[in-house]
Amino acid sequence: MSLLRALKYNTYVLGRNCIARSLCSQTDGETRILRILNEKFPHASSLKVVDISGGCGAMYEVHIESDEFKGKRTVQQHQLVNQALKDEIKAMHGLRIFTDVPRK
Repeated sequence: MSLLRALKYNTYVLGRNCIARSLCSQTDGETRILRILNEKFPHASSLKVVDISGGCGAMYEVHIESDEFKGKRTVQQHQLVNQALKDEIKAMHGLRIFTDVPRK
C-alpha cells in the first residue's frame, strides 16, 4: 500500500491536496451527505464520506458500517445507501460505496 493511500484511510486525507482531515475542512457536499446518512443510519458504527473529485462535488466515496446491513447481500446494502442519497446522486458523476456489518 502506498504512503498516500495509507494516509488517506488512516488520517482521512481528502482529494483536495490536504494532508490530513484535521488540517482542512469538509466540503459542503461531504457535510450534506454525512447528515443524510447519519439520519438514515443513526446506529452506524462507522461512517466516512470523501469527495474524490478534487473538491468539485462530482464524485464521492462512502464507507459505512451498520447493523442494518446484517443478513443482506452487498447489492442490497448498496441499494439502501443509494435510496438514502437518491436526490444527491442526481447531481453526481459517480459514487463509490463500501458497506460492511460491524465486527463484534
